[in-house]
Amino acid sequence: MNDSSKADIGKQGADLNSRAHTLGANRSLTQRLGIGLQNGLESFVAWASREPDAPVYDSAQFPWTRELEANWMLVRRELEQVMTQRDNLPAFHQILDEVRTITTDDLWKTYWLLSAGMDCSENQRQCPETTRLLRQIPAASTAFFSILAPGKKIPPHRGAYNGILRCHLGLIVPQPAEHVAIRVGNQICHWREGETLIFDDSFNHEVWNDTDGWRVVLFIDFARPLRQPWHLMNRALLGTAQFLPLLRRANARHRDWKRRFYTKAD
Repeated sequence: MNDSSKADIGKQGADLNSRAHTLGANRSLTQRLGIGLQNGLESFVAWASREPDAPVYDSAQFPWTRELEANWMLVRRELEQVMTQRDNLPAFHQILDEVRTITTDDLWKTYWLLSAGMDCSENQRQCPETTRLLRQIPAASTAFFSILAPGKKIPPHRGAYNGILRCHLGLIVPQPAEHVAIRVGNQICHWREGETLIFDDSFNHEVWNDTDGWRVVLFIDFARPLRQPWHLMNRALLGTAQFLPLLRRANARHRDWKRRFYTKAD
């Protein structure tokens, strides 16, 4: 990121640290009502959160990250086997329509291990230690190896809902490490191999890999810890995600990819 971009971050800091959708005058009444409802829901979730509302969190606030970090080399070794098939892995947009607004090239690869309604059993068998560690994470809903090619940039965007938090476990971080980063709100963060980064993806964020190497993290979404009874209600809401048409299409596409990938492997 160049100096002028960093200056823009400082100038826009207040806006970048707000997750609220804008109600622009050119939106329809239905859109404005929907945005108003979402903003209200997300304000409530932030109020009910067990942790202070922030773009980026200290991993120590989530005790399960210690086990993940202590065993990161087990995950890395399984990833290295996956990376031998890198050219045959699906790009993110080939699985999930939603990300076509931010990526349509072949430079952001994925290897799925967990998602609502998705059968990842074959992939899990290839990565048994990673799968074991994922099963120890409270309310994990999504997990995959997120593989960024050299030079790949993901433009500013925000996630759909702040009832989810995101964890990245650094697995392969190319050098120079300061040239590969994620901005969340007005904070620029750098990955380190064997360390976790936890953030709220409902804040505006972007990613860049301005190196000649591949950057890989274990990408994990988990239910944001809320005070009861709101935590149970949030988990129930997240449990309905598998029925959304968007995720049903994603699961069908992943099923088609698996059939081609594992048939070729045999």
